[in-house]
Amino acid sequence: MTIAVGAKPSFKEQMLQAREEAIVQTVNRLLAEKGFDAMTVDEVAASVGIAKASLYKHFPSKEDLAAAAMVRVMRSAREFLDTIAPALAPVDKLKAVVRWTLQVQLAGQMPSLPSQNSSLRAALTSSKEYVDQLLEISDTLGGWIEAAQAGGALNAKLPPIAVLYTLYARACDPVLEFLRGGGQHSDEEIVELVLSTCFDGLNAR
Repeated sequence: MTIAVGAKPSFKEQMLQAREEAIVQTVNRLLAEKGFDAMTVDEVAASVGIAKASLYKHFPSKEDLAAAAMVRVMRSAREFLDTIAPALAPVDKLKAVVRWTLQVQLAGQMPSLPSQNSSLRAALTSSKEYVDQLLEISDTLGGWIEAAQAGGALNAKLPPIAVLYTLYARACDPVLEFLRGGGQHSDEEIVELVLSTCFDGLNAR
């Protein structure tokens, strides 16, 4: 749904926006709880309290629902990056991003998507906002990675793209739930433990 810039949304448009937001929030929660494959359009509609036919008016497929949830996460990530103090060291900026990602995952707000799904990948790559946000975030993180490597804070022998993907992988790290399930650590302790293994490795220092 597109609203002209500067125009005040009508009551109907506001209601449609509110419904779309409720749908995306529900999809985000269900993707975090059970993943893309187990989530169904029927349960999304039931959770929101609308008919499936009404749901399809907003999002024509399950893949489009997941893509909308990912766009929302990317938007939140971009907004978080803008809050990071420019004066921080590059490696500390990267740690702040990973910490935020882990906290979002522990809060049950990080969508869990399959690593390989052609129809979902097609929906994501056809979303201009998703692709634009992903490229912008990747460029920002890539710059910080290269600066941290140049300053000796990260292993300069590692290809920056490998470091970037390693950091992205923390968004779906199963270690968090394993540690939480053990009941021996608070969420804050879990975040710091995963941060330590991510940035410091497992070798004794």
